[in-house]
Amino acid sequence: MALTVRTLTAADLPRFQRMVDSAFQSDTVDAERWRHLFEPERHHAVFDGDELVGGGGIQSREVTVPGAGPVPVAAVTAVGVKPGHRRRGVLTRVMTAQLHGLHEEGREAVAALWASEAGIYGRFGYGLAAEFTRLSVPRGAAFRANVRTGDARVREVERDEAMPVLKALYEELRPGRTGWLSRVDANWEHQLADEERDRGGLTAYRYVLHPDGYAVYRVRGDWQERGPRNEVHVREIAARTTEAYASLYRYLLDLDMVGELKFYTASDDPVTHLLVDSRLALRSRSDALWVRLVDVDRALAARRYSSDVDVVLEVEDDFCPWNAGRVRFTVKSGKATLERVTDDPGVRLTAQALGAAYLGGTRLATLARAQQVHEVAPGAVTALSHAFLGDHEPHCPEVF
Repeated sequence: MALTVRTLTAADLPRFQRMVDSAFQSDTVDAERWRHLFEPERHHAVFDGDELVGGGGIQSREVTVPGAGPVPVAAVTAVGVKPGHRRRGVLTRVMTAQLHGLHEEGREAVAALWASEAGIYGRFGYGLAAEFTRLSVPRGAAFRANVRTGDARVREVERDEAMPVLKALYEELRPGRTGWLSRVDANWEHQLADEERDRGGLTAYRYVLHPDGYAVYRVRGDWQERGPRNEVHVREIAARTTEAYASLYRYLLDLDMVGELKFYTASDDPVTHLLVDSRLALRSRSDALWVRLVDVDRALAARRYSSDVDVVLEVEDDFCPWNAGRVRFTVKSGKATLERVTDDPGVRLTAQALGAAYLGGTRLATLARAQQVHEVAPGAVTALSHAFLGDHEPHCPEVF
């Protein structure tokens, strides 16, 4: 039977959630807990007759981009194909409906997602734009003597007292934090969901406040013969000053009855440079945010750049063919203008490469070595790569 695609209605949530749980080999959960995040008109499902066999959704969010603050982003979520229906083109239909729909309706020029498997989304033009670091630091790790933590009191409070402070500070900071997403109350409730089934064997969340920052963490119990070696699992640390950031880290590293601090943090988290012995901080990196430029011209004009450049790009984009072709990319004083041209290109590159470089963390010069970017005019890749760099590495502190 031919596959069909349509957007969903509010009544479709339970069976859509059953499909997603099946695709991720999970037990079925109460779909109503996702109701507050469900935008049915932004979810596409693929049907084999009356059976819902695959689909994917979009959350209407903002993402902070280099130099320009928050811009609208199609935050792609809940993408899955039911077992027994794979290798039938179901995912391609979902991606086509999403990306072509965004373009035709003039919606978000940028889409982003977290990938369950890293090999899936490159063929749809998504590039690896941000990574995160798995960090592990032993309790009591000493800071350098000249690190300032200040005298401000750091205290633990109940959730009800903490949440207004967290929300206000996050909203204050996110315009300057590349990769951070907007959060309405529903997003906060999802990110800090704290029922027993959300804890994975850890404690409930604990909330730490500093006058200029906050931290959220859980504890995994580990009582050994020589004494407690509990693990502190940090969910978030945010601070408006470097002193507050160091103070919050110091508080967490000095908690009693703890053996190790663990944190999925930004790849350029400064904690290793706070420590006397940087080797105490064990680090491994993994892919985080994947970015797709739905409309290359609009997306590139939405962010700011580190240096002036003038180069003709020849963009390869089979999946979103309206992006393909040659465009003169000119940056003056950080602002880009784009013009469709027939001039000879200075650089040839894929849509995937542009998505990877968009947040300023992945160097186009690196992608040239990976054969996603090809230099035609000498020096063009170096100039373009420098222009795309951000002041710090992008980081998305939440999975959506």
